[in-house]
Amino acid sequence: MWIGSLGVGLLLVSFIMNVLKRLDENGTPYLMLNILGSGLAGYYAWVSGIIPFVILEGVWCGAALVRLAIVRSKKGSPISGEPV
Repeated sequence: MWIGSLGVGLLLVSFIMNVLKRLDENGTPYLMLNILGSGLAGYYAWVSGIIPFVILEGVWCGAALVRLAIVRSKKGSPISGEPV
């Protein structure tokens, strides 16, 4: 259960930090929090047999991975937190 709670917690932290303008939605830290959080939440949903949430978290994680790849390819820096 702690894995799912940690995942959801990371997603909430990234969301709150973005709303408060502390994390840029195109920054690596924000995207990594989303990837890790949705991955953990998705894993917990999978082992719990909650397939709709597996789909939701899988899409969320995939979208964040794609966005991270786009941001990194445009910036040329794998650790950049600057907006594109």
